[in-house]
Amino acid sequence: MSPRSARLARLSRSVTFSACHRLHSKSLSDEENLKLFGKCNNPNGHGHNYKDIPVDLRGQATSVPCASLQIDPVSGMVMNLTDLKEYMQEAIMEPLDHKNLDKDVPYFSEVVSTTENIAVFIWDGLQKLLPQGILYKVEVHETEQNVVVYKGEETIGR
Repeated sequence: MSPRSARLARLSRSVTFSACHRLHSKSLSDEENLKLFGKCNNPNGHGHNYKDIPVDLRGQATSVPCASLQIDPVSGMVMNLTDLKEYMQEAIMEPLDHKNLDKDVPYFSEVVSTTENIAVFIWDGLQKLLPQGILYKVEVHETEQNVVVYKGEETIGR
């Protein structure tokens, strides 16, 4: 099959996990934390069911912007979903599911466990496991109304 006639597709898989956390910054006083984070600064924390957290894959950048992954003509797959499931298990479920993010996940001992930072944590974990350049985006649904979309390439230089 020539590259011109190759079939392309994007691939997405979702997981759901439950965790608790407390929004609290060590850089702020207790009063400032309470003012900034409100009830989410409860010293005992609060929980979420982070539902349908999709991880989207795409092909590496080529001459076609936002290229999708090529469907393998032999296997008929973009990526083996069993492999993707295992990567997501290792990068998302094992470190985060049924955990107190602030106490059980070392990353959050120094980083406020906001939904934005959870998305970055997931991205970084998946980047270590997936083939280079195929992770497109991670979405974290904290509630039905609150969603963070993270695409790792969108960073600000220091």
